[in-house]
Amino acid sequence: MIGATAAASSIDLGLNDRQIRRYARHILLDEIGGEGQRRLLNARVLVVGAGGLGSPLLLYLAAAGVGTIGIIDDDRVDLSNLQRQIVHSEDRLGQAKVDSVRQTLAALNADVRVIGHCERLTAANALPLIGEYDIVADGSDNFATRFLVNDACYFARRPLVSGAILRFDGQVTTFKAFAKAADGSHGPCYRCLYGAPPPDPVPSCAEAGVLGAFCGVVGSLQATEVVKELLGIGEGLSGWLVILDALSARTRKVRVPSDPGCPVCGDWPTIHDLSLHGR
Repeated sequence: MIGATAAASSIDLGLNDRQIRRYARHILLDEIGGEGQRRLLNARVLVVGAGGLGSPLLLYLAAAGVGTIGIIDDDRVDLSNLQRQIVHSEDRLGQAKVDSVRQTLAALNADVRVIGHCERLTAANALPLIGEYDIVADGSDNFATRFLVNDACYFARRPLVSGAILRFDGQVTTFKAFAKAADGSHGPCYRCLYGAPPPDPVPSCAEAGVLGAFCGVVGSLQATEVVKELLGIGEGLSGWLVILDALSARTRKVRVPSDPGCPVCGDWPTIHDLSLHGR
């Protein structure tokens, strides 16, 4: 039972007694506290992909008490997914991944509302969908989706926490090139870093393999950056790229400048909508 002091604190914090107990380790942090936890409970995050990166992302965002979590994925659970996609289980083989996610997160945290979008992200639905959320976390596994997410987040003015992984290599960064400083400067977008999709196909995890446990490292780092962005705490990764090498256990953090010639966020942009992504 929670005593009178804790009960009184629940009124002060705007949280009920169960929430104070559940999020106690957050509330103890000066950078979060009761106010920060309330902000998380009121936050809305869209996760693109319920795969290797999306799994730890979704689990830790739900555990943290992010109140509304959207998940967009049109795939179904396959046995080969389970080596790394820990949000799913063997008894859900063949089930839509968004439904599997909803089951897992409902069991993990009753505070969380999960909105499943069982469809692909397209030029037609990206802007209205992303506009419903405060921030986007991209765990997709192909360049076409990554460029689409980047462009849509820029036009919708939503921060994008991007992660990628292949074999034993991973990377995480945050893009919010729409946020300009007083002098007009801003951080990079995904196109500042990669320009355009490569002309030749790049092997996917299904083709080249991936270390399952390492997905947890990269996805958890993404979840950390999402929480930091939602609360405005610490040093964000806008303008920085974290590169991880699982085989050597090495991590590097390198500066990524904005590109004045970027076709989306540069000085003379040539991309003004999502039409180049088809329909």
